[in-house]
Amino acid sequence: MAEVSAEARIQAPAGQVWAQLTDWSAYGEWNATHTDFPQGGPKTLEVGATFRENMKLMGFPAEVDWTVEELEPARVLTIRGRGPMAVTLLTRYTLTPDGDATGVRIDGEFTGAAVSLMAGKLKDSATAALDESLRKLAGLTSTTA
Repeated sequence: MAEVSAEARIQAPAGQVWAQLTDWSAYGEWNATHTDFPQGGPKTLEVGATFRENMKLMGFPAEVDWTVEELEPARVLTIRGRGPMAVTLLTRYTLTPDGDATGVRIDGEFTGAAVSLMAGKLKDSATAALDESLRKLAGLTSTTA
């Protein structure tokens, strides 16, 4: 298993950050690993909703079938997916209101036999992607520069 996480304080209220986070049409503007939703994002954001995402990680394209596992609007979104080579992915977005700002944490988890062969490189690449994603998300949602 490979686990990664990143966090940032974004100068915007949680509702505004959540709106950007769940705007599937603009997901690629901030998510560094996202390339496409071939059939669109989830039709309705609810536990059990499914969607397919094309991603790129470590320079390799991957198609992941996601299921929304946990949802607390403006607080928590957890999705679990199945990718190539029987790799299972989990991504959890946690938003914590902090006055006029929001603490945002992204946790990722990769499991499967193929993960053990590349765990170190995967962790480095995924952590860099999470950091870049949070920086871009902050740029899109911050109310102050």
